[in-house]
Amino acid sequence: MTMERTQSLGRIQVLTIECLKGSSKADEWNGDMLQTGDIVEELKIGNFLSVRSPFKNGKNGVQKLLHESFKKKQTSIQVRVRRGKDELVELQACIVPNESAGKNKYMLRSISDPNYAVGFIDRTENECFQLQGSRSSRVVCALSNARLQDGYVAYPWEKKMQEFLPVPNSSCFPSLLLLPKASDRVASRYNDLEDTLARANAWLHASQASGVPIVFMNVQTESLLTKISGETASSTVNAGSLSDLSNLANASLYGFEDYHGVDIGVVRAVRLWYTPMGEEIAVEITLREGDTKLGFAISRTEEGFIYISSVIDDDENGVAAMRSGLIDLYREAAKASKLLVVSRVSNEKVLPWMVSSTGAVRCFDTVSLSQKLSLHRHALQPILIHVFMWDRGLVSQVGSLARSRSVTPSLMPLPSEIQLPQPPIENRVPGDAPGLTLERDTAGEMSFRFHDFSLSNNWV
Repeated sequence: MTMERTQSLGRIQVLTIECLKGSSKADEWNGDMLQTGDIVEELKIGNFLSVRSPFKNGKNGVQKLLHESFKKKQTSIQVRVRRGKDELVELQACIVPNESAGKNKYMLRSISDPNYAVGFIDRTENECFQLQGSRSSRVVCALSNARLQDGYVAYPWEKKMQEFLPVPNSSCFPSLLLLPKASDRVASRYNDLEDTLARANAWLHASQASGVPIVFMNVQTESLLTKISGETASSTVNAGSLSDLSNLANASLYGFEDYHGVDIGVVRAVRLWYTPMGEEIAVEITLREGDTKLGFAISRTEEGFIYISSVIDDDENGVAAMRSGLIDLYREAAKASKLLVVSRVSNEKVLPWMVSSTGAVRCFDTVSLSQKLSLHRHALQPILIHVFMWDRGLVSQVGSLARSRSVTPSLMPLPSEIQLPQPPIENRVPGDAPGLTLERDTAGEMSFRFHDFSLSNNWV
């Protein structure tokens, strides 16, 4: 008779805990936190309502109670549960909606660890004791089922780009994009990928040989989509099967047909990443009333780099190139057999950035640059230029030389002031450079190349 009564008691429905979300440190498996299978003995909501076991209508009745309390904004709750025969554990929590369970369904979120959440479910006492006794095996099961979660978090990009970049909102990753070279005049066929890589390699080595202080960082292929048709489409690779994919390894242009029957071409360009040997530093050029020239000349290498080709050494007249310390950088560059490459003017990059399918390097011309610098001089507006350094240790040395001239330093350790020559009328340089001529090159409609520079180069 006693055994039958015990078995009957074991089949009694009780309200129990179901762990919905684990704590940040998996503390739900410790004795201090509620665990799945714990039997609910008492609920205290706010300071007025207290409900003890047995709970009318079980889980549904408690959900109705939680809903009414949530509407009244009484969300503070204390739960007391029984584990085993006489062990009691309590949890301070708040009532929150459980959206995954449906409308008007609620769960409890721990106040001490908001990651930890529990719900309620109806079970028999025997089921609860079995769950409590299987804790070790359930921990192992939970470990095997545990998955790392990811998600998106907001990031203050504008603030970071202003605070942490030497030039706000502009990267310090210079690169050159090389398109595959057309092998015929109608641009229906292109040289292979190996040819584009070889041209990138040659451009880098030629730049270094000419004195541009840059080093290789990385090279990658870059896929560009374009519409193709006719002969171009017929000359591209058809990747209709896996066996045809091997033909794409060295192809610079291949095509496929989209769902609408349009021939799409994929051009495989090459992007070459490089960086200055030392670093990129800023020189601020402040101008004075009476300045008639900036005091230095600019030229451009065949590879498209703008550089300071000459600087006036005139302490008596105090040209801006002397006041700014630019002459010190120029002298150090000459000693190291390097070019003083200009990377930015007024924070705008003036580096070469692309090679067309004809092989022309897209870069900035010295004529428009000289004109802009001269306009700064006429307007007495400060000029900010950035140059590539070849030795990090040299930056502080040049800064010391600049400070010895008692000139206010610029953004970097260098002082501020430079002057550039004005562009001569009819594209000729006055003075000691009668052989200087201008010739339109292939880098763009507004690009020019200077030839036959003598000692005075292109002063503005």
